Amino acid sequence: MIARLQDCKIHIMSMKEFIKKNKLLIIFIIAGLAGGFLYWKFVGCLTGSCPVKSVWYLSTLFGGLIGYLIGSIIEDLIAKFRKKRNAGE
Repeated sequence: MIARLQDCKIHIMSMKEFIKKNKLLIIFIIAGLAGGFLYWKFVGCLTGSCPVKSVWYLSTLFGGLIGYLIGSIIEDLIAKFRKKRNAGE
């Protein structure tokens, strides 16, 4: 029983570390998901002929994908900037 609790504690700590490490990316994904849903809600496609905009879940997933891509690019730029700045010191 105690070993099982310790395994669970290790798993929770690794999840906290994952969230802390990828905080910026998670924020951009959530913003993209919200943006995709709001795009469907207010702009959307009423006829159903637009495959991405016609249903809310595709629009939301597409927004999350865009958020992930933008967040990944920004993380890379920040990492390069920090590396460049640390090399100059």
